[in-house]
Amino acid sequence: MEGAAETMGGKLEAALLQIMQRHNHESLRQRKNTERAKMDVVRSGTRVADLLVATVDGGVQELYINEKRIELEARALLATIARYRKQTDQWLAATNAINSVLKEIGDFENWMKIMDFDCKSINAAIRNIHQS
Repeated sequence: MEGAAETMGGKLEAALLQIMQRHNHESLRQRKNTERAKMDVVRSGTRVADLLVATVDGGVQELYINEKRIELEARALLATIARYRKQTDQWLAATNAINSVLKEIGDFENWMKIMDFDCKSINAAIRNIHQS
């Protein structure tokens, strides 16, 4: 019986060893699959993050370009406004000069009327004196 127990113990031990080997092999395979899945997730996450950054950077770059374009247009507009302001000031000065000349002409015309009236008055006075 001892031999049969030994044989049975040997078979049991061999079966247990085989079960442990299968378990270790399956655990190793599972670990490898888990590691591969983790690496795939990290690669995918990195790719998604890169795409998100590229999308945001593209929008930021477009905003920056638009901001620079608006700044250039604003400067050009300010230069145009300054040029029109200067031209308007020149026209205002010319208009004021014309108004001043017209006023002087009006003053001269008024003076001439007064002189004409005074001359006629003096002429009438001289005639009256001469006829008397």
